[in-house]
Amino acid sequence: MTKREKYSWIYWLCVLLLFIGLQWMLFPNTQGPKELSYSEFLDSVQAGKVQKIVFLPDKIIGFFDSENTVPQHITQAPTAPWRIRVTSVEQQVQKQFVVNRIPNMNEEYLISQLRENRVDFKGHFEDKTLENFFLNWILPFIFLLGVWGYIFRRMGTKNPMLEIGKNKARIIAEKPENPITFKDVAGIDEAVEEVKELVDFLKNPSKYTRLGGKLPKGVLLVGPPGTGKTLLAKAVAGEADVPFFSISGSDFVEMFVGVGAARVRDLFNEAKAHAPCIIFIDEIDAIGKSRAAGVYGGGYDERENTLNQLLVEMDGFDSSVGVIIMGATNRPDVLDPALLRPGRFDRQIVVDKPDMKGREDIFKVHTKKIKLGPDVDLKRLAAQTPGFAGAEIANVCNEAAILAVRKNKDAVTMEDFEEAIERVIAGLEKKNKLINEKERKIVAYHESGHAIVGYFTPGAEEVQKVSIVPRGIGALGYTMQMPLEDRYLMTENELRGKIKGLLGGRAAEEIVFQEISTGASNDLERAAQLARNMIVVYGMSKKIPNISLVNRSDPGFLGYSPGIERRSEHIEKMIDEEMTEIINSCYEEAKELLNKKKDLLEKMASVLLEKEVINYDEIKQLLGDKENKQSIN
Repeated sequence: MTKREKYSWIYWLCVLLLFIGLQWMLFPNTQGPKELSYSEFLDSVQAGKVQKIVFLPDKIIGFFDSENTVPQHITQAPTAPWRIRVTSVEQQVQKQFVVNRIPNMNEEYLISQLRENRVDFKGHFEDKTLENFFLNWILPFIFLLGVWGYIFRRMGTKNPMLEIGKNKARIIAEKPENPITFKDVAGIDEAVEEVKELVDFLKNPSKYTRLGGKLPKGVLLVGPPGTGKTLLAKAVAGEADVPFFSISGSDFVEMFVGVGAARVRDLFNEAKAHAPCIIFIDEIDAIGKSRAAGVYGGGYDERENTLNQLLVEMDGFDSSVGVIIMGATNRPDVLDPALLRPGRFDRQIVVDKPDMKGREDIFKVHTKKIKLGPDVDLKRLAAQTPGFAGAEIANVCNEAAILAVRKNKDAVTMEDFEEAIERVIAGLEKKNKLINEKERKIVAYHESGHAIVGYFTPGAEEVQKVSIVPRGIGALGYTMQMPLEDRYLMTENELRGKIKGLLGGRAAEEIVFQEISTGASNDLERAAQLARNMIVVYGMSKKIPNISLVNRSDPGFLGYSPGIERRSEHIEKMIDEEMTEIINSCYEEAKELLNKKKDLLEKMASVLLEKEVINYDEIKQLLGDKENKQSIN
């Protein structure tokens, strides 16, 4: 709240007091004309007390003779000049009286009485039609209009009704002091190359049109959240010397019907006036969802009208004008087919999660302004963050810097980065959470079982760290397993190795304590999902091999689970039986391995109970050489 707003009530109080004072000075609270009954009026006329009267349509206004009137409220006049004038006004008012006329009454007798008593009388008719119209209609409307305009000025809107259909795009016409360029975008080199071509086209269109080529109208950036779609669009704005219109898809849709379509028209009209230029619509799925009834719950009229207007506008301008539309979405499966056809969004650029080299480049970008310690290995950090998007890597770098500041370090070390990765993956460390010795021992053997099975089983991911310190929500310990390289294909044995690694914790509990606990709930859930995907999605079933039982392919980078078709009870029974066989066999193999390595299990659990955390080098030292790694089938 500003100082002006804080004390505005004092200003309005002063205005109110000034208004009341002027009313009191100029229009004093005097008594109005005396109201007489008709009989009193006739008696006054016959007594000669009335000096003159004026006939109005419904009343009679009269004035007493001054000699017969004794003012009752006159006091000694004050010294102030306005009170002298007020006293004369009071005298005039006290001489006046008013009488209500009797409807449909013959007033000939009254007129004869007025003539006999020499009373001056006259009629007066006032046509107040225009005055009443002004007072009853025009003046209130002007007052309400003034109040309405004042309220919207206070809200910061100059002409809200005139601007309600105006687009809300932010225009970047010139380069800012520190623009985002393609040097700030890493890990998505293929997408950058595609977009560079657009910038080059805008700067030098004749280079491409000399052979008859046309500028693409629309470019759709598709990818999971956090991969850098918006950053890539900002880099286009930083590289191009043309105006850049940035708007979100949700900015088009309002509660008023027709506003979205009006804003689309206004946006394109303004873009054509500034051509060549770029229009960037972030989260375009907010207005571009499929209009097919029943597929996504039917169409909402306002959103559908907005989409129709967008389609019309994209068809209505010539690509030679130089207006390029860039859209971004992480849900291309819900977009309307008419939006994706050639001639509208001509190009679709996939902005996928980065590979290991891409993650290393992203670490380099986000650590430019961070003071790094000599032990920081960005390549190793990239290996420890498989599946991380650019936004998650930026979060890791920021968390590492904050952790180093908390410890009063002069530079950010490798330890800080590894702890930041753990915070992102497993959650906040809870060192103060009290766990009794029995549960602590169970957790130590459980995590040791995960680590040993993962260490010696082909297909299981590399064990990076083991801890029995509680983290996140409900996690009493964790075993961090990450691949040392990016994998795009996995064999059946490798998938079974993953399931064995997940079941190793429960197998260790059963071997050591001859009973199991509830600590493996998440492990069992992930193992069951892997086993089901082997049968239903990947066709790795022995009873129904080479058959995919999903109704559409897995979107992959979107992270959505595939939709499952309705199957017969017989097929479902076969799937459940084979899932059970896979999980049971993997569990028995994990138990067999741990029985063979029981001395290592006891050793690792003892070290965990003593140190609570074991890192990668200590794991290798404890478990020895794994070159003789073998699968137990």
